Amino acid sequence: MSEKGIHKQYIIKDGKLERRLPFCNRCGRGYFMADHGDRYTCGRCGFTIFKTDARKRQSA
Repeated sequence: MSEKGIHKQYIIKDGKLERRLPFCNRCGRGYFMADHGDRYTCGRCGFTIFKTDARKRQSA
């Protein structure tokens, strides 16, 4: 990920910085997973987490 795109990975909520996307469970902190609508996927290792109904509503 380039430094230009890092601002898209975080949001400011109630004066605190929060991650918009989860980190990869296999690669560890610092490796964000891509949001593909119905799932999150790591571009580095290919690990995929399918969203539940609650996660789908939260990201919409």
